[in-house]
Amino acid sequence: MKLTSDLEKPFYTAVGPLVGWLIRSGVRPNTITTIGTGLVLISAVVYASGHIRIGGLLLLLSGVADTLDGQVARGGAMVTRFGAFYDSTLDRVGDGATFIGIGAFLLTAPDVAYRTPAVILCMVAILGSVLVSYARARAEGLGLDCKVGIAQRAERVLGLGLASLVFGAGRHALLLETIVGLLAIASIITVVQRFVYVHKHAGQLDQARRTEDARQREEIKTQSEIKPPAEVKRPILDPLAKGS
Repeated sequence: MKLTSDLEKPFYTAVGPLVGWLIRSGVRPNTITTIGTGLVLISAVVYASGHIRIGGLLLLLSGVADTLDGQVARGGAMVTRFGAFYDSTLDRVGDGATFIGIGAFLLTAPDVAYRTPAVILCMVAILGSVLVSYARARAEGLGLDCKVGIAQRAERVLGLGLASLVFGAGRHALLLETIVGLLAIASIITVVQRFVYVHKHAGQLDQARRTEDARQREEIKTQSEIKPPAEVKRPILDPLAKGS
């Protein structure tokens, strides 16, 4: 179960009029994706400069754009393979940039508690977010819809952005460090959940494939037994060939 699953329906209902306006205005989904990535990159720079609340606000706005591009693509019949690739790739850029910006802040800001461990946590969070997305993409390449886990991108953006906007970095940046640590742990848990999911369902697909292969082999064997053997045409012997 996703942590934001209960919020999805009300959110999509609220942004429905905006999605309709974007479709009628001819705005392309890739344009929205680009704008959203621009917002998250600016957010990373703002985080690095120490303006944590503004960085959180920009991160939340980028998350809204990230949901709008998919809604516009589906609602306006503009879904393309390149669009899906473009959106997924830029999402990874955004994930990495956010934690790089936070890491730069923790590395350079004065009066930061546990500076070195906090920066390492940012690195772990980057690795975790990349593995979460890679596990899903690889599973989909195997024919599995792997959208399981407690901390997908929406949860990471909402948790980090909202906490940053409301509370800032906290005293000695401890609150921000705690949020990054929790997101890193949640990402690792999500990767494990996806490993378990793929291990379970991939085995079922493999068994189904083996059963189908066995059925096809049996069918071919049965057909070969029923079909009469082809008549062998014997060559006409030339008596001169024997020298007679």
